[in-house]
Amino acid sequence: MAISAAEVKKLRDATGAGMMDCKKALEEANGDFDKAVEILRKKGAAKAAKKAGRSTGEGIIYSYIHHNERIGVLLELNCETDFVARTDEFHELAKQISLQIASMNPKWLKKEDVPEEIIAKEKEIYAEEMKNSGKPEHVIEKIVENKLNKFFETNCLLEQEFVFADEKGTKIKDLITNAIAKIGENIKVSRFVRYEIGE
Repeated sequence: MAISAAEVKKLRDATGAGMMDCKKALEEANGDFDKAVEILRKKGAAKAAKKAGRSTGEGIIYSYIHHNERIGVLLELNCETDFVARTDEFHELAKQISLQIASMNPKWLKKEDVPEEIIAKEKEIYAEEMKNSGKPEHVIEKIVENKLNKFFETNCLLEQEFVFADEKGTKIKDLITNAIAKIGENIKVSRFVRYEIGE
């Protein structure tokens, strides 16, 4: 089927993918816009996975001060080359992540950073809550697992849902994956610190 230039442009504006990639995705999806977005997402994730092992020795320290001057964020965002570190796209990504940190106050970067004793304590609390529910053991285990995932989604930056996303369900790790696919370099958050008056 013939795909119009307007459809390609609409998909490009929505995803940031290249024109040819958008055209191919629309052709593959028989003109179905949502399906084309999904195809591009999967390709982007695959591209990002290939770059995951590459060294990220360049980057920026990005600072954000909230308009009320009561919250501040320092973020180290790394990439592979100094060239990419200076681009508007990279700075925009750093800004989005910093806004997330200011808004949602994550305690850790990723799940693996949460100390074992805290995970054990959370599991214990959830299991205690369910103790007298009368539910079978395997159901309780599943509920505890779901609650633990919710804990990670609340407290770990990469697992948090991006508060300013156009599309519901976009996590910070998805934001970074999409940027890797678009920019063509490995990108990672190394560390961050959030300051708030009185804390």
